[in-house]
Amino acid sequence: MRKYRYHVPVPSLLLSLALLLAQSGSLLAQGPSSSALTQVPGNHLPAVELAAVELPSAPLPAVAIPLAGANSASAAPAAAFVPVIEQPKASTPHRFWDRENRILFAATGALAAADFCTTRANLASGGKELNPVTRVFAGSTPVLATNFALETAGVMGISYVFHKTGHHRLERLTSFVDIGGSVGAVGYSLAHR
Repeated sequence: MRKYRYHVPVPSLLLSLALLLAQSGSLLAQGPSSSALTQVPGNHLPAVELAAVELPSAPLPAVAIPLAGANSASAAPAAAFVPVIEQPKASTPHRFWDRENRILFAATGALAAADFCTTRANLASGGKELNPVTRVFAGSTPVLATNFALETAGVMGISYVFHKTGHHRLERLTSFVDIGGSVGAVGYSLAHR
């Protein structure tokens, strides 16, 4: 087996990134201004300048704070622009038994019934239940049917809890996860008859 060695020129990538940032002005906006590096006479510490952040909705005045008795005229205020990131909008509340939940719960119930039928057919022909939780109920057909019915009711219950607590994405995701598991189980059972 032949090994390939990739050589990434890191210094040239960093230089390219620095040039890109300098051209866009982002790098220059982050550097210290010339007034911030001026020495205060009689003091070995440079003046420190604090820049206020100007937001479109609430602009703040720029403030310069000199160190150790420096006069405030030597430091000119500077302002930096920070992009405003909008908060994600909360999902809109809906009724629990809306159209989407009815479709998801119907699909959950139908796939649980299909899983029951294929599992029962495989067990009748000498197969073995692979799910360790369901294996406990595999000895009796009514108990196995009750297991799949309770699985569907559990998905609806968990979805309802998520709905009531305002977690509407998780409410829908619960059904999708169960549907995916049932599709996988039915597909495996049909492939291994």
